[in-house]
Amino acid sequence: MGWFSRPAAPVSHAALLREGDRKAAGAAALLSPNHLLTCAHVVNDAVGRDLLCAERPTGETLLRIAFHGSGRTSQHGWARLSVWVAPEPRSGDVVWDGDLAVLELEETAPEWATPVVWRDMTEGLELRAWHGGGLGITYADTVAGFRDGPGCYLDGSLTGAAIGPGYSGGPLRVKSDRTVAGLAIAQVMPGQDPLRAQETVRRSWAVPWQTVRERLTRAGADDILAGCEVVAPDHLACTGPAEDSVRQMVPLLRALLDDTARRADHCRHLAAGLGLEAPSGGEQPAPTLDELATLLLTEERALATLTESLTPVVGGHGGDRTTLNGLLAFGRVEPAVRLLSVTEHEQLHTALLKVAVDEPELIPRAAQEALRLLELPEALTCSPRLAEKDVDAVVRALEEYPDGRGATTGSLPVPALLRLAEFVAAAVADPDRRWWLHAWCERVTGRLGISTAALAERRADAEAWAARVPAPVTQVIVRLHRAGAADPDRFLCEMWLGHKDGGRTAVGTPEGPMEPGEIGRLIRQTADGSEAASGHAPTRVDVVVKADGLDIPVDQWDAGSVLGDLFPDLAELSTPLGGRYQVALRCPDMTGSVPTAASEMRRRWAVGGDRALVVDESSHDIMSLHKLLDEPHRDTARVVLHGPPERRQQLLHVCLAMGVPVVLWDRDAGSHEDALRMDALDPTGPLDKLPRRLQEFRMSQYTASASDRAARPALIWEEGELALPGPLRLADPQ
Repeated sequence: MGWFSRPAAPVSHAALLREGDRKAAGAAALLSPNHLLTCAHVVNDAVGRDLLCAERPTGETLLRIAFHGSGRTSQHGWARLSVWVAPEPRSGDVVWDGDLAVLELEETAPEWATPVVWRDMTEGLELRAWHGGGLGITYADTVAGFRDGPGCYLDGSLTGAAIGPGYSGGPLRVKSDRTVAGLAIAQVMPGQDPLRAQETVRRSWAVPWQTVRERLTRAGADDILAGCEVVAPDHLACTGPAEDSVRQMVPLLRALLDDTARRADHCRHLAAGLGLEAPSGGEQPAPTLDELATLLLTEERALATLTESLTPVVGGHGGDRTTLNGLLAFGRVEPAVRLLSVTEHEQLHTALLKVAVDEPELIPRAAQEALRLLELPEALTCSPRLAEKDVDAVVRALEEYPDGRGATTGSLPVPALLRLAEFVAAAVADPDRRWWLHAWCERVTGRLGISTAALAERRADAEAWAARVPAPVTQVIVRLHRAGAADPDRFLCEMWLGHKDGGRTAVGTPEGPMEPGEIGRLIRQTADGSEAASGHAPTRVDVVVKADGLDIPVDQWDAGSVLGDLFPDLAELSTPLGGRYQVALRCPDMTGSVPTAASEMRRRWAVGGDRALVVDESSHDIMSLHKLLDEPHRDTARVVLHGPPERRQQLLHVCLAMGVPVVLWDRDAGSHEDALRMDALDPTGPLDKLPRRLQEFRMSQYTASASDRAARPALIWEEGELALPGPLRLADPQ
């Protein structure tokens, strides 16, 4: 046993009690503070039914449950059946499938009863089960064997307790890491065909976590599964550090901690920080340097925690500081070593969690500026707000990020996480929180050996950014791409806020395809967030599409509402985008493909005035429209398209190619006879008021529950340049 040891983790047990004798019918696994998982046949036993009865128990039967913990702690309560997966006997076999039940607790489980952590069951895992009564002496060790369909056989040694009655439904804990790989189901009774008695002395079977997950998903218990903690096997495998790494670290540790008493003091501080136990006697006063190096390269925050206690001792100068810098540099290239100590991580997580609660838009906004050259974690890009639940994941992800922007020559760069903390501090509303974040950054950079000048440069950048007053936001710009032929009704989406001075601010959006309603609500939430942050509410939504996307009915997409987001029953309060904002289409790909289109567009805006070309039956072909736009409507800035949809796409392309900046048409028009449907919009009226008239027309249609014969007007409004980032293009280096 080494100098550092991990305290034994407390194990809690849960059981279902029979109605008659109040003894354990079986055990159960705590899925969450409010749900237990056990076997259906245990529920049957508890209510006095045949064990393999497949019918779900009727009525609102309350099931008596018991929790047992270390130190003979116990607590009783009640639960109701929530999910039922009936036992399914196999024809001609001694085992059965299914047999799961989820119970909802009447009261939350006691604090000392910890929910299980699941992992997949694999052959060869050494497992431990307990009787539902929870007595420590009832533990039974077994090994996962052959996987037979949805179940898995277990085999135990001929010594110790064996899995039997009362163990059913209990969690099978992996001995090496205390995760849970499945539930015990039943033992194989001696003499059951086709097995002989001596072949079944310690054989039983289980339902692996993989099957539990699949069966509960099929039963519609996704919400319950979402609350379960699951770890992948590769996260559990601990191969330890490479021998070369340990050998290279030992000389650095010897230079700093060769004195046994000094090493013991720092290692006791380290053990306390990591939640480990150190020996209390004098048999081994300090760990060996090899053991210490192994711990520093295995426990993710051990190296940072050790250097946290060493920094005040070595000071800012001399050979010890140089050696400490070397130790930190060594840790930066080791995959298992993280940037922050245990205390530093807890402090920053607490501070950023408060910021995420009080100012949820601040951290994503600060990250986009502080780390503009880095690919941000998804939680900072998929929404303009950072959810509380994502704070820890963001901190852990950014610990791995470099920051290539150096400060003074010879100085280490300020890590990305600290740079973000400085930018958050510069813009946070609470002055006490600002002071605390500054002090935290100074402590961490001091420990890491980063110069004060480097931190001062980052702080100056942050304060300059926070002092800038952005121009008012006037529009939301959305670029849509169809997800593909197999999924034509979903779209990839990019989004920006357009400022009055022409600037653009990127808005984080999910990477995958989205439903129209999801995009509509995201646009509205982005606009609402902009208004809350700056006091300026954007009134326009410009939707950038490709030439084949001019038929996308974005103005009809659901924008949701604040109350609808909070209360699904109030979803009827939502308003389509076209009624809430002045929605128009833009197609820069089309205008950009014609060399003269952009200059023609600027010219038409300058001289076109309120003139309009109405395309009727006499000009409803490509050549006629081209002649009209070339002469006598060479200076016209607006075209109103009427007529059937067969040629509409081609006519739209002619208008854009010839630099017409404004095109209006009825998306649902079937013929020229439908031209009257847009009269209420006054399509040839004052041009500068057209977007507002269109918004009011759309709102009137939505609120009046218009018939299917109502117009569905669409508008192209190309005004000024639209410089948006394009795809990254790479070439071979020369």
